[in-house]
Amino acid sequence: MVKRVFNLLNREFHNINQAAIILGFFTLLSQILGLVRDRMFAHILGPSASLDVYYAAFRVPDFIFVSVASLASVTVLLPFLVEKLGVKEDGELNGNSEKAKKFLNDTFTVFLLAMIFVSVLAFIFMPYLVKMVAPGFTEFELKELISLSRVMVLSPIFLGLSNLFGSVTQMFKKFFVFALSPIFYNIGIILGIVLFYPMMGVLGLAVGVVLGAFMHMVIQFPVLIRHGFFPKISKSINWPDLKEMITTSLPRTIGLSLSTISLIAIVAIASLIGEGSISIFQFSLNLQNVPLGIIGISYSVAAFPTLARYFSLNNLKDFVGHIAVAARQIIFWSLPVMFLFIVLRAQIVRVILGTGNFTWDDTRLTAASLALFSVSISAQSLILLFTRGYYAAGNTKRPLYINIFSTVVTIGLSFLLVKIFNQNEFFRFFFESLLRIEDIKGAQIVMLPLAYSVGSILNALLLWAFFKSDFKVKDKEDSFLLVSFFQSFAGAFFAGFTAYQLLSVFDNFLNINTFWGILGQGFFSGIIGLLVWYIVLKALENKQVIEIENILKKKRFWKNGNAVKSGDDVSSVL
Repeated sequence: MVKRVFNLLNREFHNINQAAIILGFFTLLSQILGLVRDRMFAHILGPSASLDVYYAAFRVPDFIFVSVASLASVTVLLPFLVEKLGVKEDGELNGNSEKAKKFLNDTFTVFLLAMIFVSVLAFIFMPYLVKMVAPGFTEFELKELISLSRVMVLSPIFLGLSNLFGSVTQMFKKFFVFALSPIFYNIGIILGIVLFYPMMGVLGLAVGVVLGAFMHMVIQFPVLIRHGFFPKISKSINWPDLKEMITTSLPRTIGLSLSTISLIAIVAIASLIGEGSISIFQFSLNLQNVPLGIIGISYSVAAFPTLARYFSLNNLKDFVGHIAVAARQIIFWSLPVMFLFIVLRAQIVRVILGTGNFTWDDTRLTAASLALFSVSISAQSLILLFTRGYYAAGNTKRPLYINIFSTVVTIGLSFLLVKIFNQNEFFRFFFESLLRIEDIKGAQIVMLPLAYSVGSILNALLLWAFFKSDFKVKDKEDSFLLVSFFQSFAGAFFAGFTAYQLLSVFDNFLNINTFWGILGQGFFSGIIGLLVWYIVLKALENKQVIEIENILKKKRFWKNGNAVKSGDDVSSVL
C-alpha cells in the first residue's frame, strides 16, 4: 500500500490535457475543502468584524510571500534548473546534475535567510503596517489584527519553501503531488476552525493557517528525496548564478507585489465601507477562485514545464502552438462557467454560504459581487497562461509593465466607482436594480469586484496583443483562438439563457426556501444548461469537444501518464 502511494506521488504526466485534468481534479477537491471552510466561517462568524479581522490579517503575510518568496518561485526557478540539467533532442531531461543541485541549494539557503529576516521585521513593525491595511478598523479590531498577522508571518516562510520545492516536482512533471499541496493547506485551516477556534478564539484561525502552510510544504518531500534534490544549506554561494535568477525574477516579483498592493488597497477601501464588507468581498473572491483554480491555474501550470523545454531548445513553433492549445482549452471551459456563475449566483452563494449567521442580505451582496467577479474569469485564467509563457521565455519585464498599468487602473477605479456610487443616484440605482441589491446597507462594496474585473480584462487583452507581437504569432494560431472564442461564447450564451429560463420553471414545484429546494433549482438548471452548451458546440464541430472526448476515451489515461506526448496536442493546432 505504501509502495503504491509512493509510486502515485512520483508518476509523471506529459500530455497537457492529462496533466491539466489531474491538476483540475485535485484542485476541485481543494476548492471543495475551501468551500467547506468558507461555509464554516459563514455559519460561525458570518460577515462580521471578527471575520473582517481574519481576512485582513492575510494582507501583510501575503505581501511578504509575493515580494520575497516569488524571487525564487517555480515559474522563474524551473527554467534555470532545466537549463542546468540539460534537455535531450526529444525534449526529455538528461537526468541528475550536480550543477542543478548546487543551484537549488544556494537558492534555498539565501531564500530561507531572507524570508526569516523579512518576517522578523514585519513582526516588529506590525502595529504600523496594519493601520495601512485597515484604516477603518476600531482600536480593538486593530489589536486583534496585529496578533493574527504576527502569527501568520510564519505562513509565507512555509509556503515560500513549498513553492521553491514545487519547482522540482513540476520539473519532473510530478503534477499529482503538486496538486495535493493546496488540499493539505485547506485541511490545516479547517482544523484551525474545528480544533483551535473553540480553544483560542480568532487567534486559533491564524494557527490553522500556519499548520496548513506547513503541510503544504511537507507533502513535497517524497519527490525531492526520490530524485535526490532535497535542498541543503550551502556554505559557499555561487552569487553570479543567483544574481542572474534574481535579475530575471525581479520584474515578476514587482508585478506580483503590485497585484497584492491592489488587494491591500481594495481591503483598505472595504474597511471604510462598514462592518462585514471585507468578508463579503473575500467570500465572493473565494467563490470565483474555484473555477479560476480548476481551469486557469491547472492549464497554465500543466503547460509551463513543456513551454520552458521548448524555449530552451529554441523551438518557437511548438512553444507558440503549446500556448495556443492551452488558451483554447481555457476559453472552452471558462466561458460557460462565467455565464452560469452570473445566472446562478444567488443559488451558488445560498447553497454554499447560506447558514447560521449568514443572512439573506449577505447572500444578495455576495451574489452581486460574485457576478461582477465572474465577468473576468476567462481573462484572469488567460493572464496566468500568457504570463507563464513570458516567464518560460525568460521575459519578465513585459508582464510587469502591463501589470503596473492594470494595477493603477484597478486601484483608481476602485476609489472612483465607490465615490460615484455614493454620490450619483442614477449610477447607484442602475447597479442596485441590475444586481437586485436595492436598499441593502453597504451595497457600494460591489464596486470593488467591478473595478477588479475591468483591470483583469484590460490586463489580458494587453498581454495577448503584445504576446502576438513579441513571439511572432501567426495569423493561423490567432484565428484558431478567435474561432474557439466565438464558438465557446455561443455555446455558453445559450447555456446561460437556458439556465435562466429554467430557474422560474423549477421554482413552480421546488420549495426554494429550503436548502434542497434551492440546490435542486440551481443544480438542474445548470446541468441542463451545460447539456445545451455541449449540443451547441457539438453542432458547431468544436475541436475542443473532440479533443476532450478522445482524451477521456483513452483506456490507459489513469494507468500510464505517457500514453500521449505533448507534441501530439501541438500538432493538432499547427
